[in-house]
Amino acid sequence: MTLVGAGPGDPGLLTQKAAVCLRDADVIVHDRLVSREILALASPDAQRFYVGKERSNHSVAQDDINDSLARWARAGYHVVRLKGGDPFIFGRGGEELEVLAREGVPFEVVPGITAALGVSACTGIPLTHRDHAQSVRFITGHLKNGSCDLDWPTLAHPGQTLVFYMGLGTLSAICDNLISHGASPERPIALVEQGTTARQQVHVGTLAGIAEQIKSLVIAPPTLIIVGDVVSLHETLAWFDPETAPSLGWSHGKHPTPSTT
Repeated sequence: MTLVGAGPGDPGLLTQKAAVCLRDADVIVHDRLVSREILALASPDAQRFYVGKERSNHSVAQDDINDSLARWARAGYHVVRLKGGDPFIFGRGGEELEVLAREGVPFEVVPGITAALGVSACTGIPLTHRDHAQSVRFITGHLKNGSCDLDWPTLAHPGQTLVFYMGLGTLSAICDNLISHGASPERPIALVEQGTTARQQVHVGTLAGIAEQIKSLVIAPPTLIIVGDVVSLHETLAWFDPETAPSLGWSHGKHPTPSTT
């Protein structure tokens, strides 16, 4: 079984090793944010199973995914578990591999470019910069228990860049908590929709104003949130033209679900 990162969206950012794994796969189990262009790199004979998750809407339960991966692998199939971004950064890759390890199923991990790195590059927002940020933190905006209970006093400190994954639904709470724990209300923030693709949109504002600024907009997932002074560099360093980027077909809708038999 091979756990593969599909990268942030642009199929050109898929690693060569990931492309080889797709071509060799007998079974591909993929998430919501894997485009049809990436799936098209697989052998036409490979079975494809969609197990995507949206907030409060999971097409297949995580336990069923774990069991299916183990069963197929033990049956002798070359199984590729394909996840958007990098499977070890908020991708539940570790949870799935723990099950395989307990059951003695051999596995390999192929990393992918995580969304933070792809979005940073394609927005001209460097995650670190000697004049603005000496560290960067990757944070989930949606904890396993459904809360947004984070170490806000530490996160509010200046001199760092915060990148929130899955934080769109808790944007107001993120901004309010950072401000109430000492962050400047004027600290820059960027929301990046569908980064690295033809549908990339960047919304820049401040902690105090961003929620109201986007109130009338329909923000499409996946959306990454970047907080910090580095956001101020976007206007100067932005180079990416969405009109020349690949127009991707995301894997939404009804798909076969994996059999556990």
